[in-house]
Amino acid sequence: MDPLRTIAEDGAAVLVLDQTRLPADEAHVRLGTLAEAAHAIRSMQVRGAPLIGATAAYGVALALAEGRSLEESLAVLAATRPTAVNLHWALERMRRALSGLPEGGLTTAAWREARAIAAEDAAANAAIGRHGLALLDRPRDGRRPLQVMTHCNAGWLATVAHGTALAPIYAAKDSGLPVHVWVSETRPRNQGLLTAWELARAGITHTLVADNAAGLLMMQGRVDCVIVGADRIAANGDTANKVGTYLKALAAKAHGVPFYVAAPLSTVDFDCPAGDRIPIEERDGAELGAPPGVPVGNPAFDVTPAALIAAFVTERGIISPSHLFRAKS
Repeated sequence: MDPLRTIAEDGAAVLVLDQTRLPADEAHVRLGTLAEAAHAIRSMQVRGAPLIGATAAYGVALALAEGRSLEESLAVLAATRPTAVNLHWALERMRRALSGLPEGGLTTAAWREARAIAAEDAAANAAIGRHGLALLDRPRDGRRPLQVMTHCNAGWLATVAHGTALAPIYAAKDSGLPVHVWVSETRPRNQGLLTAWELARAGITHTLVADNAAGLLMMQGRVDCVIVGADRIAANGDTANKVGTYLKALAAKAHGVPFYVAAPLSTVDFDCPAGDRIPIEERDGAELGAPPGVPVGNPAFDVTPAALIAAFVTERGIISPSHLFRAKS
């Protein structure tokens, strides 16, 4: 398996990098059934909206190979994570591709479509890196290295390959542009450790900081721009991402720091008019580590209003929030 690719076919199964064991242990898990694919998504063995979508597509192929019906497989996978729109986008694409086909050809067609979804995600993310590089080459005061802040993990671990928010950073390294990354720890799942792991492997300088240090760093003028990924983007540009993103966007606005969202257009939910219509996943309170009996709220995502976003970096180029809906066509 390519060390910079998160998912690969393995005969009649799929091999994925088990992200619940990172960064301490780099291990892979073989998914051979619908139940295993659904568990991988729900338990965050795979995570990141684009990778969730690709895994779900392969999950449909695995389910059909088991003899499950198309409707059953779509329903089981759709129930795993509510916020990441790529999941539902991929499942709807699988439905369209497979509906009406003869029973004997369903499984083969499902594998073919899942393979196409994965390949298209890798290509889209590579394009995001190329387009985003133009934004990174504009430091506010001409200093080097460029100081970039990110939140959660939106690197190659969160996609089929290349990443979204980290793709321009990898492109910067390849072009010789010096970059330093402020990596937010991203409680409670600490996905910032995954970003730090990726950047260390790539030889990119970075510093891991507590989530609540972000505002101070921007106040001190130590951040040139913020780039994050997205789990769902509403038609008006409001964007759901890992909880804590909104606070960084507010701090960036207060201190004149450009705040960018990098995501493929498959992350845009054109049927969702605004951020208040985006479902927010509430995860198990045990993730916070509170003592028994303590009431816990654990929203996995928050929503950043479009007014706080300077631009979207997509596979088609840089798009302003006000022009996002035009990208539908």
